[in-house]
Amino acid sequence: MSLLSNSYFVLFLIILIGFIIGRIKIKGISLDVSAVIFVALFFGHYGVVVPIDFQYIGLVLFIFTIGIQAGPSFFESFKRNGRELAILATMLILSAGLITYLISYFLDIDKNLAIGLLNGALTSTPGLATAIDITGSPLASIGYGIGYPFGVIGVILFVNLLPRMLRINIKEQEKIYKDIMLAEYPEIIAKHFVVENENVIGKSLRDLSIRFMTKAVISRIKHNNTVIIPEAEVILQKGDVVRAVGSNEALERVKLLVGPETVEEIPLDTKYDVRSILVTNKEVVKKTLGQLHIQEAYNATITRIRRSGIDISPSPSLKLQFGDKLIVICSKENMGEVSRIFGDDKLSSTDFLPIALGIILGILVGKMSVNFGDFSFGLGLTGGILLVALVLGRTGKTGPIMWTMTGEANQILRQFGLLFFLAAVGTSAGSSLESTFEQYGIELFVYGAIITLIPMIITTIAARYFYKINLLVLLGTLTGSMTSTPGLAATDTMVESDAPAIAYATVYPIAMVLLIIVVQILSLI
Repeated sequence: MSLLSNSYFVLFLIILIGFIIGRIKIKGISLDVSAVIFVALFFGHYGVVVPIDFQYIGLVLFIFTIGIQAGPSFFESFKRNGRELAILATMLILSAGLITYLISYFLDIDKNLAIGLLNGALTSTPGLATAIDITGSPLASIGYGIGYPFGVIGVILFVNLLPRMLRINIKEQEKIYKDIMLAEYPEIIAKHFVVENENVIGKSLRDLSIRFMTKAVISRIKHNNTVIIPEAEVILQKGDVVRAVGSNEALERVKLLVGPETVEEIPLDTKYDVRSILVTNKEVVKKTLGQLHIQEAYNATITRIRRSGIDISPSPSLKLQFGDKLIVICSKENMGEVSRIFGDDKLSSTDFLPIALGIILGILVGKMSVNFGDFSFGLGLTGGILLVALVLGRTGKTGPIMWTMTGEANQILRQFGLLFFLAAVGTSAGSSLESTFEQYGIELFVYGAIITLIPMIITTIAARYFYKINLLVLLGTLTGSMTSTPGLAATDTMVESDAPAIAYATVYPIAMVLLIIVVQILSLI
């Protein structure tokens, strides 16, 4: 068929069929985007090949966008209990790498095939990208295709059965986790208070420094049945009602400073508006709220900030990050200007200058190597781009250049790169698929299952009996370390808490980077 000789037609035909198959669910399980590589393997087996240029274009886009997104959480993950989770993720990846090496060495499995099997067992497409880049062998893709199905199903089965195997009540673990999180990140709520303390009557909000004294924010004041926005020069009078926003502890301090709590609520005057505003303007990123003088210039009050799923009480010293969601109250006539200052561009376009510059820097870093006698180590194309992207993602902004991008833009570019990459490597690997099965048979599926299960068992034992990790956190740590999004989705049906998702986000970038390093080490051994 002449159309199959047209590389563009074949590329998008593979993607189309892959998407159709990937959306088919059997008992809630689907291959999703990874179905593309299986379709590509089929086409490649019959001699249809997508040019290798598409593979490398897809590779650099995919790895760069992964790094940009993971950068902030990768470096932040080493704070608080992130260190323990990082150790567990490291344990899982290193044990998986060791098992892979032993299988390859003692069972005489081709090294490139074993490396692909490792990435399939851990469902890591970035790892596969690195393996393809370093080994240049189609066997890595075949190993990935063999190890991937149980890598998906095995993780889902393991996390579903784990609570029963450990005989742990998930509801009890949710309560314990909630108590811990409330202590660390107090819930932000609003209460109303009547001004009766003689020490504050007749004094301005500027003189009282309520935010500094209590860590709470005054969002509205009712004076003589008139609702006003709290400006610095507003003077509190006896009988005024104030609405304060903050943690329970902060609101108790407001009560001591201002007066008793009241059930009376202050309705929002029709002249004012409350809006959720997204920080997308690169001019305000990394600036503090105090530097912007929003309250002084526009009589606008920021009552809370939502970042990475957590509500934060605002303070003048708090630095804004790209993607922060602000709850702002001010007059309707000023709201448009305040919104413009922060950006609030939920569909902002992607600037390709930082993308091109970042990828070029990554390629240059990847070409650097360190020599130790006869041993030479370099990050390679994927490692260099990933490292640079992680650093740039953490930096956020350099002068006028904004390295971060909206979640929607990142997702589109990442999937665009991933689809091109999977289609190209799949067709290239398909030509040797049949001979590999003839040589190794069913045993490769067994080896892939071993690489999937044994590291999770080792990590579970260490987490429960050495670190006493909460089960919810453990579920997220396991799925994140296995880079298994389907596994995380399975935990969502089991629990009502976001604990697994937070743990997943903490360890995923660590596991991704470590696996890429392990792949490079295995290829050199």
